[in-house]
Amino acid sequence: MNSIESPKGRILVVDDNEDVLLSLNMLLKPYVEAVRVTAKPERVIEFMDTFHPDVIILDMNFSRDAISGEEGYEWLARILEHDPMSVVLFITAYVDTEKAVRAIKAGAVDFIPKPWDRRKLLDTVQAAVELRLSRTVEGNPSERVIAFPSLVGECEAMLTLKQQIARVADTDANVLITGENGAGKDVVAHAIHQYSRRSSMPFVGIDLGCIPETLFESEIFGHEKGAFTDARAAREGRAEQADGGTLFLDEIGNLSLQMQQKMLTLIEKRETSRIGSSKKKKVDVRIIAATNADLAARVGDGTFRQDLFYRINTIELHIPPLRERGDDIILLAEHFLSIFAMRYDRRGMAFSEDARTKLLNHSWPGNVRELQHCIERSLVLCDSPILSASDIRITPHTQSEINGDAQQTLNLEELERNAIKRAVSMSNGNLTQAAELLGITRFALYRKIDKLGI
Repeated sequence: MNSIESPKGRILVVDDNEDVLLSLNMLLKPYVEAVRVTAKPERVIEFMDTFHPDVIILDMNFSRDAISGEEGYEWLARILEHDPMSVVLFITAYVDTEKAVRAIKAGAVDFIPKPWDRRKLLDTVQAAVELRLSRTVEGNPSERVIAFPSLVGECEAMLTLKQQIARVADTDANVLITGENGAGKDVVAHAIHQYSRRSSMPFVGIDLGCIPETLFESEIFGHEKGAFTDARAAREGRAEQADGGTLFLDEIGNLSLQMQQKMLTLIEKRETSRIGSSKKKKVDVRIIAATNADLAARVGDGTFRQDLFYRINTIELHIPPLRERGDDIILLAEHFLSIFAMRYDRRGMAFSEDARTKLLNHSWPGNVRELQHCIERSLVLCDSPILSASDIRITPHTQSEINGDAQQTLNLEELERNAIKRAVSMSNGNLTQAAELLGITRFALYRKIDKLGI
């Protein structure tokens, strides 16, 4: 870590031993950008919001004579719930294989043993800082991708998405994020902001699909006292609040043509004027927009302005639907299970094989959001530490949506073609797994692919 090119990360150390805090502060200070230490774990969220650490070194035990590490797991869960992108290193004098495996599954990156070896500790911290900043994509060292813990997924489409985010994050280019409802467009927007040069400035989001047209100008541009009925005090608009940072415009496809014109003016001139005021104020904001609509098609039918479309999609990022992400479904399910198991004090929860199969076979029309709610609901209502297929509670409403989708055509050949495409997609192109999902042999699948011209 003494290389001049070593990343200068910000390190937060949380340990109840004052000697440990003093030693780590002295050891790390020459090698990193900044170090903060605290003996009170209850202050960790405060430090996350004010100090913005790249790496948190977290003690596993805060009670005298405690060796179980349960306190560490609890604080790890709180840290990841507050910021899923956090990189956490556990530090403890009591390390065993079982504890290490559990910690990694819970979201920790690595262990630092007590007493520590100076060189190994510095190397571990450096690796953690590099993980926070970037990692080399396997097989292509020239490409670098930020390790986004909040973007759980290892399928090819998600790895490509992470590469794209890494390239655009530290620019000021406007970004349009597309994808179905519940796919995680807001998570991607936060990731772009978190790794941009604006990360210390405000991230201000607004769901344009929830704002009545009559309130649009007030929400975006603000108003002066007395500008209209009920305007009892002056109020900043979202554009002013985001000055210096990022303005996230969710569901921008819902804007009327009149509101699109006002939004275009804001984006082009980077200036805002409150309702009831003639003063114009320059604002320095980066625009990230998101939509589940086909804006290009809307440009074609005249319901979305072409000039606004070109302004917001300097860079376009697409999030794949969950049904096309294969084993990412299981990775996400385990991620949510770990979070909710800690929240509801249900440690040791796991999925049975038939539960995993059920999760993989569902089409998840509500995407990641639906999966998250499903896992929380299933855990709360399950009495066993092992969730079986019968415990995976998919709501009747969602199931009816799936049935409705399936019944859009009754043509047997088309139904078979769609089933094969979905199975191949869910298996990430692995035809053996696809055949197993379909309940046929690999050779039968080959014949059907050839016959149907897939």
